Amino acid sequence: MTENTLYMLKAFFLGCIEGLTEFLPVSSTGHLILIGNWLNFNSGEGKVFEVVIQFGAILAVIWIFREKVAHILVGIVTGDKFSLRFARNIIIAFLPSAIIGVLFLKLIKQVLFQPAVVAVALVIGGFIILWVERRPQTSIKTQNISEITWKQALLVGCAQCLAMIPGTSRSGSTIIGGMAVGLKRTTATEFSFFLAMPTMLGASVYDAYKNHALLTDSDLAAIAVGFMAAFFAALLVVRALMRFVATHTYRVFAWYRIALGLAIVVWMLV
Repeated sequence: MTENTLYMLKAFFLGCIEGLTEFLPVSSTGHLILIGNWLNFNSGEGKVFEVVIQFGAILAVIWIFREKVAHILVGIVTGDKFSLRFARNIIIAFLPSAIIGVLFLKLIKQVLFQPAVVAVALVIGGFIILWVERRPQTSIKTQNISEITWKQALLVGCAQCLAMIPGTSRSGSTIIGGMAVGLKRTTATEFSFFLAMPTMLGASVYDAYKNHALLTDSDLAAIAVGFMAAFFAALLVVRALMRFVATHTYRVFAWYRIALGLAIVVWMLV
C-alpha cells in the first residue's frame, strides 16, 4: 500500500467519523482531533480538513430536509409570515458565531486544537447535559420550531459560540442551549440542524478561502474523500437521531462524553 493510498484511507475513515458524530452532542471536531492524532493524520498547517469536511455532513441535512428548506425559501420570497420569522431567527442565531469566528478562528485553531482541551470540554459538557436534562418538564415553553422567539434564537446563537472550543460540540451546545432556554428537545434538535446550514457553510468557505494557499493537491484530494464520506455517514445518523430524541434523553451521550474525556486524561498521564 502506497503512502498516498494510506493517507486517503485515513481521510475516508475520518470523514465517516465526522458524519457519524456531527449531529450528536459528542463533538465531531474533538473526535477528529483525537482520532487524527491516533492515526498520525497530518491535515496540514491550516487544519482546513477538519473544518471543511463538516459541510459534507451539513449537505446531508439539507438533502433530508430539502422539502422544508425549499418551502421556507419560497416563503421568504412570497412574504410568508412563518418563513420570514424562521429566517430571522436563523440569522440572529448565526451572527454571534460568525463574528467570533472571523475574529478569532485562527487563534482558536492554533491554541485550542489539542487533546487536553478536548478532554476537559468533553467532561464539562457532559455534566452540563446531565444538568439540563434534569430540569423539570414545566421549564419547556416552546413546543414547535415556529414558536421560537428572537431572544431564544439569540441565546442559542451565543451558546453555539462555545462550540469553537473543540470537545464542546456544535450540535451539543445549540441543542442543550435551546433546551436551557425553554425549547422542547425535538424542537431544539431540529433548530440545531437548520442553524448548522449557514454556520458550517460560512465556516467552510471562509476557512478554505483563508488557507487555500496552504493546500496541496494531496490535501484537496483528502478533503474531497472526507467530504463525501461525511455526507453519506450523516445520512444514516440524522433520521435515527430524530427518532431517538422523540422518546429518549441525551443522558447516554453525556455519560459517553464524561467517560471518553476521563479516558483521554488517563491516557495523557500514563
